Amino acid sequence: MSFSPVVPLSGYAGWSFLKRTMESQKAAYEQNPALKRDEDYFRAKIGGIKTAEALVSDKRLLRVALGAFGLSDDVNNTYFIRKVLEDGTLKIGALANKLADKQYAAFSVAFGFGDYSTPRTQLSDFPDMILKKYRQQEFEVAVGASNSAMRLALFAERELPALAGKALSEDGKWFTIMGSPPLRAVFESAFGLPSSFATLDLDRQLFFLKDKARAMFGGDSVSQFADTGQKEKLLRNYLVRSDLASSELSNMTKGATALQILQQRQFGAL
Repeated sequence: MSFSPVVPLSGYAGWSFLKRTMESQKAAYEQNPALKRDEDYFRAKIGGIKTAEALVSDKRLLRVALGAFGLSDDVNNTYFIRKVLEDGTLKIGALANKLADKQYAAFSVAFGFGDYSTPRTQLSDFPDMILKKYRQQEFEVAVGASNSAMRLALFAERELPALAGKALSEDGKWFTIMGSPPLRAVFESAFGLPSSFATLDLDRQLFFLKDKARAMFGGDSVSQFADTGQKEKLLRNYLVRSDLASSELSNMTKGATALQILQQRQFGAL
């Protein structure tokens, strides 16, 4: 029987437990026989893959490749994925550059089919690079099976420092957050923004995100989340609000069920 990550509590208390036990839990999870078989297959086969067509033709390889970037849901969208890979990111009008979710661009860059005459699959350290990301993503998916908020928090913890350090304007970094469904969800929840927020014009969304950041952190830059304290404050606020919203929804559901039972009993008594 394979190991599943243990998250016994919700909210920030659960996050604190997960962080304390992270290394031992990850080590145990990575002994999963299915995970090891996927890794062995990827190592054995990826060096022979020199085109995007060859990659999407091997469903098992493609599943690992996409999984490393959190794009597993696209494993059957082979025409779309092939186009993302073959276009690369250096050409004007490349598909990956047009997509709001920048994980597609990262995926295309990592494999290099559309950008270089020799793809990066031919590099000796390529399997290690992809499999490290794959193991991390699979662990996060497994955590998400117990608690979806924890999965988003893990994603944000990993991606925010990298984004903060990129050579982009601060507005460009905020737009990247808006284009990343997991990061957007974390910030919208942490800032207490309503579900209708995403329907606003992008410039209005940018204004409100920066305004909320100033109020909560004292500054409106994304770069500040390279600081561990600022990042942890964001995640704490996200997890507390997420847990509260989940509890309120649960109570509403229980209340509706109780009311339905009561009404049925009253109707039966007539």
